[in-house]
Amino acid sequence: MYPAELVKPMREDLTKVGFEELYTAADVDAALAKEGTTLVVVNSVCGCAAANARPGARLSLQNEKTPDHIVTVFAGVDREAVEKAREYMIPFPPSSPSMALFKDGELVHMLERHHIEGRPAELIAENLIDAYNEFC
Repeated sequence: MYPAELVKPMREDLTKVGFEELYTAADVDAALAKEGTTLVVVNSVCGCAAANARPGARLSLQNEKTPDHIVTVFAGVDREAVEKAREYMIPFPPSSPSMALFKDGELVHMLERHHIEGRPAELIAENLIDAYNEFC
């Protein structure tokens, strides 16, 4: 577990643009039970989350079509929520950071760490935007 003061600015990187934080398995179940599209970002303290994932997620929201709901769980902090979110992401193995787009609770698009690490935020945003244009 990471100290709250360490992860606070990393959480705010997403919450300041409207992401809802999920802390429990029940929070995740409720979020993914909602009708429409939901983007789930598995946040992380790693450098690729800071340089690529969070900026890419933020940039993707500048598109005309965006998910109905945007939520986040924090790996290494919100253990229960992260484990539940990853259950919904099967068959993909756990990775953080990662991003998953759901439509009516069904996984329709996945970005694993290996799709994020070493790629510019603009490319990650473009990948998400393509998914938004198809599913949102």
